[in-house]
Amino acid sequence: MNARAIRRCTTVLAGAATAAFAMAPCIGATAPAYVPIPATDFVSVIETEADAKPVPLAAYALRVEPVTNAEFLAFVTAHPQWRRDQVPSVFADARYLMHWQAADALGEQALPAQPVTQVSWFAAQAYCESEQARLPSWIEWERAAAASASVADARGDAAWRKQLLDWYAKPSNAPLAAIGGAPNLYGVRDLHGLVWEWVEDQASMMVTSDSRDQNDPDRLKFCGSAALSLRDRDNYALLMRIALLSSLQAADTTANLGFRCARSIEPAVKP
Repeated sequence: MNARAIRRCTTVLAGAATAAFAMAPCIGATAPAYVPIPATDFVSVIETEADAKPVPLAAYALRVEPVTNAEFLAFVTAHPQWRRDQVPSVFADARYLMHWQAADALGEQALPAQPVTQVSWFAAQAYCESEQARLPSWIEWERAAAASASVADARGDAAWRKQLLDWYAKPSNAPLAAIGGAPNLYGVRDLHGLVWEWVEDQASMMVTSDSRDQNDPDRLKFCGSAALSLRDRDNYALLMRIALLSSLQAADTTANLGFRCARSIEPAVKP
């Protein structure tokens, strides 16, 4: 197993959320690192009404890095119902983990330190539950991903946006890099520039038929229980992620879609 996949049990603490954050018990040397993301008022690129105001977002903990092939192999070994030769088709499509050499072996197309891809929403959620965690909501993922190395919300920074767009401009047929990119302000790595990521509320991410015009209510065509319009339409990097996630079913898998996990943080009890 790659050395990066065998990390020591480390918690990176930052900001006011430190006192409220309680890491689950560490198990040996393979327990993953989570970092706390402090509470804030946040405006998502997704809006459900015009002129939406910032909404309170509670503190939570986010996995420092995406789940790797090595980590997911350990998971399917411990939970064989999630092997590709045993998982029911209702929980994963035919491409699930098909880049692995075998149902229980990685091979040259799936190196240990690369982020695991070709996993369904169901499989990702099951993995997170095995870490006493869950998939992050979209707004939790977006809030963490809005941070640069020095600023909590860099979405208005043209240079930062260009860095993201440069990644999207690269061909997607190259082999995935290993995890371990530069950390952002909170110590989270690889939110951009490596893989797309599942979110917990992916099924509710239904965008309007034409998000280029948000001012004409007649243009909003609803799908299911709700339709979402998009603010900040110049932020193409985030909008492309939303377009992908909103197009998927929970059993779908793709070659560039992985995941990381999150944990809720219980508020500190005042004496």
